[in-house]
Amino acid sequence: MAAKRRIGLVALVFFLGVIVGSVVGEVIGLILPEGNVMRELFVSGKVLKVGPLDLDLIVFTLTFGFSLKVNLISVLGIVVVALLLRMYA
Repeated sequence: MAAKRRIGLVALVFFLGVIVGSVVGEVIGLILPEGNVMRELFVSGKVLKVGPLDLDLIVFTLTFGFSLKVNLISVLGIVVVALLLRMYA
């Protein structure tokens, strides 16, 4: 039971960190001027994609897909959320 809780906590930290980091990175990108090297460092990242996967069930069709954009601030967000959860959990 503890192993399942641990995997869930790792997934929670990962997704919360990526979301918080992405939002902060985009806000920083809006503040910094166009063409700035620091702006490119914060905003540019790697997009990880899965899909689209189509499942045709004759009556209806389901399409599944997932993409995740990870940048430098997203990685820092993961670290910050992990430290916060470690302090308060």
